[in-house]
Amino acid sequence: MEDVAKRARAAAQVLGGVSLEVKNKALEAFKRHLVARRAAIEEANALDMAAAEAAVKDGKLSSSLFKRLDVSGAKFDSLLAGIDDIIKLPDPVGQITYANKVSEGLNLYRMTCPIGVLLIIYEARPDAGVQIAALAMKSGNALLLKGGKEAQKSNEALISAMAAALSEVGLPADCIQGVDGRTAVAELLSQDKYIDLVIPRGSNELVKSIKDASRIPVLGHADGICAVYVDEHADLAKAVKVCVDSKTQYCAACNSMETLLVHPKVVKAFLPMLAEGLASKEEVHFKADSTCLPHLPADKTEPAVEADFFTEFLCHTMAVKTVESVDAAIAHINEHSSGHTESIVTEDKVVADTFLRRIDSANVYHNASTRFADGFRYGFGAEVGISTNRIHARGPVGLEGLVIYKYRMYGDGHTVADFCGPEEKRRKFVHSRIEGVNRVEDIPEVADEAATSKLASLSLKSRLGTLSCFQFLGPRA
Repeated sequence: MEDVAKRARAAAQVLGGVSLEVKNKALEAFKRHLVARRAAIEEANALDMAAAEAAVKDGKLSSSLFKRLDVSGAKFDSLLAGIDDIIKLPDPVGQITYANKVSEGLNLYRMTCPIGVLLIIYEARPDAGVQIAALAMKSGNALLLKGGKEAQKSNEALISAMAAALSEVGLPADCIQGVDGRTAVAELLSQDKYIDLVIPRGSNELVKSIKDASRIPVLGHADGICAVYVDEHADLAKAVKVCVDSKTQYCAACNSMETLLVHPKVVKAFLPMLAEGLASKEEVHFKADSTCLPHLPADKTEPAVEADFFTEFLCHTMAVKTVESVDAAIAHINEHSSGHTESIVTEDKVVADTFLRRIDSANVYHNASTRFADGFRYGFGAEVGISTNRIHARGPVGLEGLVIYKYRMYGDGHTVADFCGPEEKRRKFVHSRIEGVNRVEDIPEVADEAATSKLASLSLKSRLGTLSCFQFLGPRA
C-alpha cells in the first residue's frame, strides 16, 4: 500500500500541472469508455444487486445500502450527465483570490491549486466513484478509491473504464487507483506522507472508525440527522409539501428529514394534513411526543423517547416534537442535529432570518426541502461528499472544496534586508491591491500562454516517462 500511495503522489504531481484542455479531454474519454462498456457495467451491477438482495433477506445488509447500489438505467444516464456538467464548469485551479503589490517591483498572488492525493472510502453507490473521479480529474487531484464489497464487481468495471480513458489521453493510470480489502485501507490510513485527505462516505460507524484510525485529515459527516421546523406563521400547505419531500423523496439519503419540529399553535391543524399528505407514500411511522401523539394516525404512531431525536433512521420513520418558539427550535436542533441540513417553514422573514443565522449547520433553508443538500442540485456538477467539518470545505463539496492555495511572489532581487536599516535608505511596503488579476494567466509576470502551454506539454511527456518506473515497484491494487 505504500507503493500504491507513492504512485498516486507521483501521478498527482503530473496531473496538477496539466491544462484545462487535457483535463476536459480526460473527462470526455471517461464518458466514451463508460458508454462503450455500459452493457458490461450494468451486468456487473446486476450481479452485485442480486447478491445484495440475498444479503438483505438474510439480515446481513441494510435495505438502505441495497437501494444505493443500482447504477443501471436512469442512474447510468444521470452519471453520464454529471460528467457533462463537470466538463462545462470553469477550471478551479489557477484562480487568483488575492493580488497584492507588496512594494515597488514586488508582487504577491494567492493561487488555487490541487490538494494532491485523495483517499475516498465509500459504501454502496458505485456511481459515487465516477462522480468523485470526475471532480478529482477536473481539480487536478490523484485518487484512491475504496468501495464497499457489496459493490465490488460494479466498482471494478467502472474503474477499469476510467483507467482506459486515462491511458487514451496520455495521463498516468495511477491518477485513479482502486483498492480492496480492510487490510489495504488500514495500511493506506497510515500513509500520511503521500495521502493528503481522506473522504469517507457511508455509515456513522465507518466515518468514526476512519477518523479514529488515521493522522491524515478527514473530511465528511458521520450522521445526517436533519430537521424541519414548522413555525406558527407557516403556510401549512407549503409545509406539508416541504415535509413530504424532505422525508419520502429518498428516505435512505443523508439529507432526508429525520426530525419534525412543530409550533404548538399549528399542531392540531398541521399534523392531520401531513398524515394525509403522506398517505399515498410508502407507509411512514411516527415517533411523537405527548402533544403530537393524538393528532397522528394511531396505528402508525408510538411515543417518542429522547434517543429518537438523536437517531438517523434512513427509512420511513420520523421523530416529531412540539417546540414553543423559534428559539426553542434552534436550541433543540443545535443540541440534537448532526450539523448537516435544517429547514424552517414560515412566512415571517424575521423569524426565518433568525433561524438561518443561528442554526449551526452546514446547510440552512427557508421554505425548501432538505433534499436539496446535494452537489448536483447546487450546480457543482457532483460532489465528493457533504462535510460538516469546520475546515476549508463545508456542505456539499464540489470542485472548490478540492483545491487549496499557494502564494506566488515575483520580485527583482528583493531581500528583507532592503526593508530594514535607516528609514531614509530602506524600501517601503506599499500593500495595495492589484486589480484585474483573476486567473494565473492574468499575472503580468507570467509568460505568454503559447510558451507556457508548450513547456507544460514537454514537461508532461518527460514526467510520464519518469512515472513508468513506478509500475514495477509492487503489485497494483
